[in-house]
Amino acid sequence: MIIYNRTEYSELTNSQYRKEKRRLQIELLKLQEWTIDSNQRIAILLEGRDAAGKGSTIQRFIENLMPKATKIVELGVPNKKQEKNWFKTWEKRLPKKGTITFFDRSWYSRALIQPAMGYCSENQYKYFMKKVNNWENTLIEKGLKLIKIYLSISKENQKLRFQFRKDHDLKYWKLSTNDWKAHKNWQLLTDYKEQMFEQTSTKIAPWVVINSDNKMIARLNAIRYVLSDIEYPNRKNLKPKKWSKESPVYNISLFNTQFNNLNREQYELLNRLKGHE
Repeated sequence: MIIYNRTEYSELTNSQYRKEKRRLQIELLKLQEWTIDSNQRIAILLEGRDAAGKGSTIQRFIENLMPKATKIVELGVPNKKQEKNWFKTWEKRLPKKGTITFFDRSWYSRALIQPAMGYCSENQYKYFMKKVNNWENTLIEKGLKLIKIYLSISKENQKLRFQFRKDHDLKYWKLSTNDWKAHKNWQLLTDYKEQMFEQTSTKIAPWVVINSDNKMIARLNAIRYVLSDIEYPNRKNLKPKKWSKESPVYNISLFNTQFNNLNREQYELLNRLKGHE
């Protein structure tokens, strides 16, 4: 298992965050062009608890990529046929040549949310855990590049983001009774998560754990890890430059509302909230 939390991003202002995101997204385009030209197949899994920022992180990955060679897979609630043929269900959704596919939750639902919430049988869970490593090894031997990212959020911050969703005019629909149920089963999910890391983080397909208590930092770290893990032509040094201290102009946009001329205390409070946006 790899813990990937680059501390250089902890002091970024909002304008510096945008500059660094743009720098990394330029590198992502180089990676995509190489993927297309050399017929690579890249699968990037994002797992994590509800509200950890999986979907928004994927959006930052793809927002400037070429759509024709980019795909997002989100299975949703599997039907009975998909449940019984779990590996075949996901084989059908793996990237084709020249494509980067992002999985907003993946086959590892069977190692996490399904057993914790009673959505699969104990035999299905045990069969998956027994077979998944060999299955992934076979895929990798056939040329698939597999990156498994787990976005880790604290219990307190998950609850805070649930409250934001509940009160948000445009995001209330993202919150369900099952989300709260999973929140109450926090320790059970933690136990399954630890078993997943222990049994399915292998040398050729390790789990990469990124702290997502601040979504902006998590997005940058996720993109930077992917770029650092794949050798593509003309890759620049991915280490961020040393940013100069910016003049203290305290303006910030939060949940589509602009706040200007803030004092430092107000800005720091809103900036902490922005990490959950």
